[in-house]
Amino acid sequence: MNARRLVGLVAVLVILLATSAFAAPQHRARLSRDLATELAKPARATLDVIVDGDQATIQGLAHKYGATVKRRLAHGAVLQVAAFRFDSLTQDPDVAHLSGDVDVLPSMATTDVSTGALLAWAGLGDVPGVSGQGIGIAVIDSGISKHKALRGRIVASVDFTGGGSGDDRYGHGTHVAGIVAAGEASGPHVDADYRGIAPGAYLINLKALGDDGSGKTSDAIAAIEWAVENRARFGIRVINLSLGHPVMEPAADDPLCQAVARAVHAGIVVVAAAGNLGKLDDGTRVIGGIDSPGNSPYAITVGALNTHGTPERSDDELTTYSSWGPTLYDWNIKPDLVAPGNKIVSLEAEGSSLVKEYPALHVSGQGNDAYMTLSGTSAAAAVVSGGVALVLEANPALKPAQVKVVLQLGCTFLPAVGLLGGGAGSVNFATAVELAVEGPGATPEPVTIAGVSVTPSLLTFAEKTPSNPPGDTVVWGSTVVWGSTVVWGSTVVWGNRIIWGDRIIWGDRIIWGDRIVWGDRIVWGDDDRIIWGDRIIWGDRIIWGD
Repeated sequence: MNARRLVGLVAVLVILLATSAFAAPQHRARLSRDLATELAKPARATLDVIVDGDQATIQGLAHKYGATVKRRLAHGAVLQVAAFRFDSLTQDPDVAHLSGDVDVLPSMATTDVSTGALLAWAGLGDVPGVSGQGIGIAVIDSGISKHKALRGRIVASVDFTGGGSGDDRYGHGTHVAGIVAAGEASGPHVDADYRGIAPGAYLINLKALGDDGSGKTSDAIAAIEWAVENRARFGIRVINLSLGHPVMEPAADDPLCQAVARAVHAGIVVVAAAGNLGKLDDGTRVIGGIDSPGNSPYAITVGALNTHGTPERSDDELTTYSSWGPTLYDWNIKPDLVAPGNKIVSLEAEGSSLVKEYPALHVSGQGNDAYMTLSGTSAAAAVVSGGVALVLEANPALKPAQVKVVLQLGCTFLPAVGLLGGGAGSVNFATAVELAVEGPGATPEPVTIAGVSVTPSLLTFAEKTPSNPPGDTVVWGSTVVWGSTVVWGSTVVWGNRIIWGDRIIWGDRIIWGDRIVWGDRIVWGDDDRIIWGDRIIWGDRIIWGD
């Protein structure tokens, strides 16, 4: 072989080796946890997947992989694809991520107690009483039945389950709707305590759960999209989601969380149940059990309190079943706050399967004037949705993020369970309404903070973070300074307890960066495990105790 041919052969080999070594890695769509399991070990002949994209892209994917378009969504669709073609679909360059169309279930464990709603109804000093008048609340649930206490309150009903009717044959949605906005009905058994938190609000009934109490994620997404599209027509300011499914992927990829984010960006406050995975059947506490869409940073995520049936707040405790944070994948602190959710008496849907199966749930009355009791973060979320209506009536100019902050600032912190169990704490709607009117809603004279002249206003955003907030001054925008206790922007200082930026310090208890140290109890390191004293190890599972 001559030298020229040898040099040429070596050059070809070098090119081949370089091409092999530096070839672009094969594309693979991000998958929700349930779909990743199916990819590793298929268990079904067909898979229902939610894919993002415009309708032309969706149609192209369906044609290319022989898939059926089961449901079109505003920002994608549900495709039914054969399992043997699923792997190829995940490698398509037009597919960034795929999520399973998993079941969503009510956050139930088979009214004014200590929420401050009575004070909000009556009025506080110069702040007039509120009842949620003029606020539309979309209840996405199992439907709402005709009940005397809801007469004149339901202005629209839409079914997304294919059943053709918005009637509630399960019973959960009617109970939730009653907590939100029931008025007083007739009968000697009816007590003012059975009124909803916002008896002056009106309801939009969006049925996304079927007669057995379950539904598909795409049903809930379609209902949210309808609420966004019709928000002006029906004055929808609030969406209540007393439902959810286990977290399968980061919130940014979760289609249900994406729908929540779009609703909030459209100006609707979204309230979601935290879920009821606070403990296992044997009593073992579970950390990180927040449901989707409660893991959305845009939702107001609500855990459940046991008020022990008293109006006093001093004996309120977090229920053992209420889900704890942080959220899986994203490790965000949730819930945002907690509200009464244990043994809540509200409306009973006539002939519903819940009471047929569990007759002990029935409290009083009959027909379309009956009452039952349920527990769970479903009920707690409904309480907060009613409270949001009170706040928005008091100050209709509030944006969703500002509503969340007003509610949180009005809370009573629960040190026994901390941020991961109770968030900002137990709701107090009287305080929240007062803050909504006299706090961030006010437009006082300009003030000087750390040499910067600012006017607190809902529409004025502070460009600088004052270093030494005085007195009771408020700066409301991308940064908030509240009294001497809160600086809220990219960094938060809450009293002398929290610094929240890239890291969190809570008193002398938490440092949260790449690792967490909680006193001498928690170490959260790079191996994604938790050691809590001698109680928890979190790797692929949770172990609490020996």
